[in-house]
Amino acid sequence: MIADAGPLVALIVLIVVFAVANPVFVSPGNIGILLSQAAVPLVIATGLTFVILLGGIDLSIEGVVATSSLVFALTVANDRNDLALGLFGALLAVLAGSVFGLANGLANVKLGIPSFMATLGLGAVGIGIATVLFAGRSPRVLDSGMRMLGQGSTLGIANIFLIAVLVLVIGWFVQRFTRLGRYGYVIGGDEAVARLSGVRVGRYKIGAFVLGGTASGIAGVLLGSQLGVGMPTIGSGTMFTAITAVVLGGTLLTGGRGGVLRSFVGVLIIVVLANGLILIGVNPYAQVAVQGLVIIAAVVATGWRLRTRVRIIK
Repeated sequence: MIADAGPLVALIVLIVVFAVANPVFVSPGNIGILLSQAAVPLVIATGLTFVILLGGIDLSIEGVVATSSLVFALTVANDRNDLALGLFGALLAVLAGSVFGLANGLANVKLGIPSFMATLGLGAVGIGIATVLFAGRSPRVLDSGMRMLGQGSTLGIANIFLIAVLVLVIGWFVQRFTRLGRYGYVIGGDEAVARLSGVRVGRYKIGAFVLGGTASGIAGVLLGSQLGVGMPTIGSGTMFTAITAVVLGGTLLTGGRGGVLRSFVGVLIIVVLANGLILIGVNPYAQVAVQGLVIIAAVVATGWRLRTRVRIIK
């Protein structure tokens, strides 16, 4: 239990340290910034958690986010064409993410390609599609209603964060009350035993990848709405941040242990760390190195008790 509480304790310690070092850290304005910064990583990490719980990995995130952002920007009111599908355009962009997730799952399950290679390849496909849709100029989102998704607020809380929390709640519900969520632990714990127990492993793996792709599609919409454009590089860095957050939260890369609420804590650690380092004057470019060291430490810490088990990413 103490080991499981480690990420939450680390988060609290970081908050206290940065609050003491610079009181601006806990100001209402900065808290609002923290929530906005946490939104997109939280959405992606929620979907990614289901994949990692199975012992898989999804490296297509940046490509899916890029494609979804451009589908969104080109199907709502924009400065490149006459389409103005509004909310339906946003749904199409999310659906594009789901299709990528389905392709990832089918490549892994039906073709037997390890998730590492399957998702890496499809991520490149996503970047390619986004580049074609980009056509040398970023389409600007002119739909004020859609821009409010990423730029507006409700009762003083950023809409983008409220949407992220909704995604988290749905993810928690799926994890807690559906077979897809419960069997994820079984498959990640020991896939061979799950098969012998009659679990239709392939179906649940595909379902997990679809959830991951859908989450990346939502992230693409949120980023497109927040920045007001769609572009191939819009998802740059999101994959590393999401994987770091999931692992920091306590979800094992080998699968079988973790959850979306833990990933939420991991996201907050990453966002608080990045924001706090800036406020105390640390060079922003050093943050990538810090995150790299943190994720290595997290993998060692969360997997130490399982060090005698030899596993691979499936």
